[in-house]
Amino acid sequence: MGRHVIIGAGAVGTATAEALIDQGHDVTVVTRTGSGPDRPGVTRVSADASDPFALARAVGAADAVYNCANPPYHRWPELWPPMADSMLEVAAKSGAVLVIMGNLYGYGPVDHPMIEGDPLAATGAKGRVRVAMWEQALEADRAGRVRVTEARASDFFGPGVVETSHFGRNVDRLLAGRKVRVLGDPDAPHSWTYVPDVGRTLAVLGTDPRAWGRAWHVPTGPALSQRQLATRFCEVAGVRVAPVSGFPPGSLALAGLFSAQMRELKETLYQFDRPFLLDSSAVTDTFGITPTPLDEALTAVADDARGRTAAAA
Repeated sequence: MGRHVIIGAGAVGTATAEALIDQGHDVTVVTRTGSGPDRPGVTRVSADASDPFALARAVGAADAVYNCANPPYHRWPELWPPMADSMLEVAAKSGAVLVIMGNLYGYGPVDHPMIEGDPLAATGAKGRVRVAMWEQALEADRAGRVRVTEARASDFFGPGVVETSHFGRNVDRLLAGRKVRVLGDPDAPHSWTYVPDVGRTLAVLGTDPRAWGRAWHVPTGPALSQRQLATRFCEVAGVRVAPVSGFPPGSLALAGLFSAQMRELKETLYQFDRPFLLDSSAVTDTFGITPTPLDEALTAVADDARGRTAAAA
């Protein structure tokens, strides 16, 4: 078994650590604070990922390095480049595979289910940052300096994924039968990716040479509108179906006056006011990874939310 280093201890970093531990690997999780999952087989280290010297000490002799970092949304153009440069440099010098957790921003608005071969035609600043990160890493791979791969997923949902999830932040309200408001068109079809499936995919990409040198879409189930997802969640959880509506016109602009996070959402509103569809067949055809059945995933989300509520009582 190998030694794997994960940068970031959020939902994706934690899910990846769990998947690698289940495979029998040794895992080191690197964060600024030294936080991370507390279970046998995981070593937690404090280091600044944008400092290649500090990161190199944390990585040491690793088989793979996983970029699961998640800097503040509104500071991506400022914070991502030095972190990406540092991780790429450390992976190249150590001989580790660099596995990048990406997203779909790089494609920009499209009118069809996205595939990995689609042009990277991002229209916003954050999407262009992610495109630059990937193109720099891919260029280094093609030059033989490092081995890289990238996983791309749609909007996350899963146990413990709350404020970083468009669906997750409404889970408690849905369980209480309270009305929720969502971005864009509540009835536009949308792809949703289950975070444990992200972790399982990253663990495969870091250990299977067939994955290296290209990007892969994380296994993702059939698209559901935000209303359909909320309705099915309520049905699975055994609660009254809560009403779902879009935000009133102008409300996001008003909220943006007080929140940098809300201001940034205008760049990706195209993902919610029309169909936003992900084709993940390549990763399933190549590695046999399939998405977790929807009802199983939603049951886990409901159980986790109820457990958090009980613990806080």
